[in-house]
Amino acid sequence: MTPEQAKARIEELSNQINYHNHLYYQEDRIEISDFEFDKLLEELINLEKEYPEFLVPESPSQRVGGTITKEFETVIHEYRMLSLGNTYSEEELKAFDDRVAKGLGHRDFEYFCELKFDGVAISLVYENGKLVRAVTRGDGTKGDVVTENVKTIKNIPLHIKGQNVPAKFEVRGEIFLPRKEFEKINTEREANGEALLANPRNAASGTLKMQDSAVVAKRRLNCYFYQLLGEDIGVNRHDEAIHLLEKWGFNVSPTYTKCNNIDEVFHYISSWKEKRFEMPLDTDGVVLKVNDYDQREELGFTAKIPRWAIAYKYQAESAESELLSITYQVGRTGAITPVANLAPVLLAGTTVKRASLHNANEIERLGLFEGDTVMVEKGGEIIPKITGVVLEKRKPGSKPVVYIDHCPECESPLIRKEGEAKHFCPNFKGCPPQILGRIEHFVHKRAMDIDSLGTERIQTLIVQRYIGNFADLYELENKANQLLGLEMSQDQYQKSDDGYLFISLPKAFFALTEGLSLASIQKFCERYTEQPLWEVLDNFEMFIRTNNKKVAQNVGTIKKLEEILLSSHLPQMEDYLPVPVVMNVLIGNWISLEKLVEASLHENTVHSILLKLNLPITREQEDRLKKMKANTFQEGVISNMLEGIRASKEQPFEKVLFALGIRNIGENTAQILARHFKKIDELQKASTEQLLAINGIGETLVESIHAYFKDPENLETIERLKTHGLKFEVDATEKPLESESLKGMKILASGKLNHFKRDEIIDFIEANGGQYLKAVSKSLDFIIEGEDMGPSKKEKAEKLGVKLISEDEFLQMVGKKS
Repeated sequence: MTPEQAKARIEELSNQINYHNHLYYQEDRIEISDFEFDKLLEELINLEKEYPEFLVPESPSQRVGGTITKEFETVIHEYRMLSLGNTYSEEELKAFDDRVAKGLGHRDFEYFCELKFDGVAISLVYENGKLVRAVTRGDGTKGDVVTENVKTIKNIPLHIKGQNVPAKFEVRGEIFLPRKEFEKINTEREANGEALLANPRNAASGTLKMQDSAVVAKRRLNCYFYQLLGEDIGVNRHDEAIHLLEKWGFNVSPTYTKCNNIDEVFHYISSWKEKRFEMPLDTDGVVLKVNDYDQREELGFTAKIPRWAIAYKYQAESAESELLSITYQVGRTGAITPVANLAPVLLAGTTVKRASLHNANEIERLGLFEGDTVMVEKGGEIIPKITGVVLEKRKPGSKPVVYIDHCPECESPLIRKEGEAKHFCPNFKGCPPQILGRIEHFVHKRAMDIDSLGTERIQTLIVQRYIGNFADLYELENKANQLLGLEMSQDQYQKSDDGYLFISLPKAFFALTEGLSLASIQKFCERYTEQPLWEVLDNFEMFIRTNNKKVAQNVGTIKKLEEILLSSHLPQMEDYLPVPVVMNVLIGNWISLEKLVEASLHENTVHSILLKLNLPITREQEDRLKKMKANTFQEGVISNMLEGIRASKEQPFEKVLFALGIRNIGENTAQILARHFKKIDELQKASTEQLLAINGIGETLVESIHAYFKDPENLETIERLKTHGLKFEVDATEKPLESESLKGMKILASGKLNHFKRDEIIDFIEANGGQYLKAVSKSLDFIIEGEDMGPSKKEKAEKLGVKLISEDEFLQMVGKKS
């Protein structure tokens, strides 16, 4: 191929790939298979490698990622990314319309309306037609640069072609993970034993901040654009700007329209109330903006929001469902929370299967009976809750729901203190969820800040008996070799009543065969669930013969499995196989079945059996055994975890005190106590009178402190932590208060702030002598009202007579410029 031919072919391939990307991402249809698409992309990449002089920045090959970003640069937005005011009320929307009309002297105006999408706001900057920077919303004033990751999103233009393109302009949009992609990712994660992603918005946000853009590219993010900014964009109305974006190849919302008056706006809102669930992403309302830019300028801004735009949010959706059962969850402090398990019901575009019931009082208030038909509401379309019972559908003979009286985890009798809504499990030291909760609290960012220890890792370390107390964390360094290969989930295992260890059929078949994916094996097993084992094995042989190239090898392995099963005389368990039998098939040349059976009686995973037996297995056998396991601790994970544990020893005394998890001691109280007593030993010796003399310390807290220090196990834990070098006294070099301008004040911040992130405002208040509270109460001196302060918080503050001040007023109070 000549250079001229290569150049022509590269252009042809680029055009074809861009065309198919457009079909997939903007028209939701396809003309070629994924395989054919990948072949086109592969040919393009190879040609560009061979002829690098023809590689251009906007080539579709540049969207496959591969850039590693260790840290994201933070930059200031040229135009602040403001939030909008919002309302759930048509009356308030009408009042907004009246304010706009009055502000414009009752001249004619029109609204531009579109759905409000639940994604991640992004700002793209183009210079000379090329995408040069992509920045997250951040706090509205500054955000993180995520350009390399955004370039992998296939419906975002990398280069704008055409006439009259401004030299520099900014485009804003909402990046989202389509529901289909979200469900696909979660299906794959579930098959691989990984934790599921919480929701599409969080998944999109987390994806944008991934360090490896190649991984981002695989997530198939999408984007709708809604705003064009710049000095010379040459348009006077918002609809003109949107048409211009469409012309330049930007994907704009298909839901937009113009409305001449508020009645047309109400009609638009009504028309999309149900239709919005057909969109590929979650929506929670409608945004309406004055269309004309001159009129926007005339209306201007308040201190926080534009006067020419507002978001209307749809009321919570509700539906009927059947109460199937109630499960009870145990929290860190032993608090019991009942959760309703429901017949699946479609609500606000998602399938709801569970709803919180809060406590026994709530169950009593609802008057729940077993099997009741209940009304389920997705409050704010986020958290499902039961709002009532459909009494006319109650089943004859059904019985009232009776609240449990023993812990569902450790079977200890529950207690309920007078005046408290929650029941508690008193087995503080032996109840597994309480152990997990205490350690999660200990490693939390605002405590010991060990971010390399997530819930799944902690749970694994507890179940595998590496830790039972947070002091054990500091002894893991001596067990690093044992941790290598440790399984992070035991979901694939079951123990029989007589103690034998079993593994799920899909994981067993996956380990025993080659060339078959776990997902395909899982689908096979789903068809034969609860069938006799020998029938499943016969059908699996047929499955191998029709779906696999390595037929002889894999069928031979299954035959060997059947022989060992017959001779082992081990019990059977539906949908599971005995772990010793599967291991014997894979490594039988190194150890007898009898020894594997004996080891499995005392262990809970393949990894722990291998550690116990210390077998000299081959690399190939090790690889086969790995397929039986869930995700495992690898060298990098262990190194990061141990480094985080070591670094936590530098946390100041007040953080360590908070991390101990003494009941009723929050961050603020820990800080007050640490600064007052200076040393843990002085706090331990403090009398009731000494404690009560401190502002903000009450009798309940005094009881908690005394109870904690009376327990010998707590004292032993503190001594162990001391030997590991944790700080139990105030460092002489510790930074003093910046000022006492907020001394004695109790403050809460609500909504989005322009000058502080959430952690920053808390630190700032405390550094200036104030105390940050986490809920609205009478004891507050004032609330800093940020953008989008929740209406319920605002209403409660007004009822309690708590003063609301703006962020600028707060900054003036402490002598800082806004």
